[in-house]
Amino acid sequence: MLRIAWSTLRTRWMSFAGTFAALMLGTALVAALGQVLASSISSPDRGPQRYAAAPVVVVPDGRLTVDTWQGGSSAPLAEPRGLDAGLAGRLPGGVVDRVFPAQLAGGPPAVGRPWSAARTAPHALVAGRAPAAPDEIAVSIGARPLAEQGEPAQAIASTAQSTPAGEQGVGARVRVVTATGARGYRVVGVTAAGPEAVVFFSDAQAARLSPRIDAIASWSTVAEVRAAVGGRAQVLTGQERALPDPSRVADERARNNANTIAGIAAGFAGFIAVFVVSSTFAFAVGQRRREFALLRTIGATVRQVRRMLYGEAVLVAVTASAIGAFAGPLATRPILDWLASLGMAPAWLVPSTSAIPSYLAFGTGVLVSVLGVAAAARRAGSVRPAEAMRESAVEPRAMTLARWIAGLAVLATAVISMAVNALGDPAGATNNKTFMPVVMLLIAAAGLLAPVFVRPVARLLTRPLERLRGAGGTVVAAGTTASAGRTAATAAPVLVTVALAATLLGGAAMTDATKTALETAPVRADYLVLPAGAGLDRQLVERLRSIPGTDVTTTTSTSLYTLEGATQLIQRPVAAVDPAAVRTALSIPLRAGSLDELRDDTIVVSETWELKLGQSVRIWRADGSRATFRVVGLLGENAPADAYVTAAHTFSALPSAAYVKLRPGSSAPAVREALGQAVAGHNARALTRSEWAASLDARRASASRLGLLVVLAIMLGYTVISLVNTLLMAASDRAPERGALRLLGATGPQLLRYVVAEALVVVAVGVVLAFAATGVSLLGLWAALVQLAGPVAVAVPWQPVGAVIVACAVLAVLAAALPAARVKGAALPKG
Repeated sequence: MLRIAWSTLRTRWMSFAGTFAALMLGTALVAALGQVLASSISSPDRGPQRYAAAPVVVVPDGRLTVDTWQGGSSAPLAEPRGLDAGLAGRLPGGVVDRVFPAQLAGGPPAVGRPWSAARTAPHALVAGRAPAAPDEIAVSIGARPLAEQGEPAQAIASTAQSTPAGEQGVGARVRVVTATGARGYRVVGVTAAGPEAVVFFSDAQAARLSPRIDAIASWSTVAEVRAAVGGRAQVLTGQERALPDPSRVADERARNNANTIAGIAAGFAGFIAVFVVSSTFAFAVGQRRREFALLRTIGATVRQVRRMLYGEAVLVAVTASAIGAFAGPLATRPILDWLASLGMAPAWLVPSTSAIPSYLAFGTGVLVSVLGVAAAARRAGSVRPAEAMRESAVEPRAMTLARWIAGLAVLATAVISMAVNALGDPAGATNNKTFMPVVMLLIAAAGLLAPVFVRPVARLLTRPLERLRGAGGTVVAAGTTASAGRTAATAAPVLVTVALAATLLGGAAMTDATKTALETAPVRADYLVLPAGAGLDRQLVERLRSIPGTDVTTTTSTSLYTLEGATQLIQRPVAAVDPAAVRTALSIPLRAGSLDELRDDTIVVSETWELKLGQSVRIWRADGSRATFRVVGLLGENAPADAYVTAAHTFSALPSAAYVKLRPGSSAPAVREALGQAVAGHNARALTRSEWAASLDARRASASRLGLLVVLAIMLGYTVISLVNTLLMAASDRAPERGALRLLGATGPQLLRYVVAEALVVVAVGVVLAFAATGVSLLGLWAALVQLAGPVAVAVPWQPVGAVIVACAVLAVLAAALPAARVKGAALPKG
């Protein structure tokens, strides 16, 4: 039978072309995404940036370490401690560095540093001179206004002297916002861009603005520096110098983004490969039904027929998977570059050279092929010898008992999962790891049960065609509904493509809207003032509080540390507030206790802390200092923060938001105007509550949609190619039928219109089935979200979904019309 299988592959190669292409592309995609995933994990961290030119750097210990009975447990400090000022005198030639918030008014986020630290990156002067007086600064190209960013250093050097006032050229007068407020300075120098945007002050002025010493860069030997430090701080060399870099958090986030995208896409690639390959195998077996009957007639047993099919599948799988596993990793670098251009991956990731993703992809391809042919082989073995004597191909029952059981079981699993999520863990439904498996199950169920709905859906869609003049409409309707299995197999790629696009994008839109509703619901304030940089400076906060007719309160984001189970140190986000004023701006739900008792030695916590009212708890603050708090309140569900403390525990952190509440009788336009005047020049913006909600929703939608579009772009390319392959297989199978139509008098244009209409009907059937799966999945998601934030609109971004549908329709028409255009005529099937 293996010899027959090999002969069959050579003579009926068109029947296997779609399976071969789908399997090869699926394997290549899994291998490429696996290589991207391996690259995101194995790539070394980016080299030192801020202190790239300094061989040795002394920094304070940036971690809090607590002794436990299992050893020490540590976590990064939210507030740096600073170095002992005496260390600077023990390191001759060392450069004292202070890093603090300092941003030009209207400019991008930046930090302030003393001029002597410019040599650590380095930031070389391209125009002007170093700042010396208290009111002088030098700015890096990255800290200049957006209109000037991107200009070459030579052009800036040649034009800096003639730059008009108001732009950050040499001689310009500017306002710089620091923690204390906004103050005017004169730009005396411009430096080349470095790893971050920097505003350089004179060393003395930097020390006044930020007395804390954040680092000392040294060009002495490591041994000399260690002897001078004496174990009172960390001495960093080599790659360790990257620890104080400002990009470390962003780099880790970007690495995780690449990891997540590659993992999700690889999971969908495996799912789509099983779905498409199974459908393609089933379609190919349906085309060869008479051939199997002939084999049975000449004595082939059921086991031999099935063994032949498995042999064909293995031969196709080994060849296709080997090519895909070899070619897939070649796409790693282009995929990484594409993700980096979208901001979804760090540009410094190095493509992995590991062969493990290719081996796994090869094994996955072979396994997918064997699993995909299993159901088809069972059906092929059940073909009766008498079917070889039939004069026409009669499609058997598309829905076997096994397919009924499998389809209903998968559908029941999806529905039960949605019910469990909605009733038991509605918040978990917003997690992609929970939502996406349900989507896969529903799409799989729609594909398995598709033949049940193909005929009624196709009849409904073709009814208008039957009313057209001539026989064309009748032929299209009959051709589409006569073979439910063939139509279902051809529509399967459309079902997957459209359902993934509509469900994932629609689910993301609903989830984002729910998160925005949860975040905005507790806010009672009429206006919010939000920073465009590190936080709201103290001068701005004082100006806001002086606006008549308003109550103003601020919240500051900080951290506390608790020891869980006496073994693990946990960093917890906390909001520092004014207890007397916060309730005018925020509605904070409490299960027990009261905010009235919130003082410097008490705390209000959520249920995630697993504490009781009145319990005393040992806590470490953001700077690592130890304190004991008494729990005076337990937060209810949907509280704006995880815990609340007073502003005495914020240290150097700046307020992250100011809430402005109008008093009775106050004039809203007058307050709005006063807010605009107050925030001018302070890198902050004043928004109404509705404007803030809209900006939150837009920002969330943009971020989540970009990530999903990246995943969909990778997946949809594969499914669209599978659609073309399936249609080409169907075209070869139906060439005699279309030739017979020519012999019966159909003209070339008539045949072409018939083929195009039939292809569009098949796409429409796939779209209807996709919308059914999408509707069920979004309904289940809505049932979970409504418990979190009340009724939420079921929103599907129709523009990208419509583009996907149009693309499927165009490709389907081309794939069906091109083979049909070559049909000149054919002999009628012999009886």
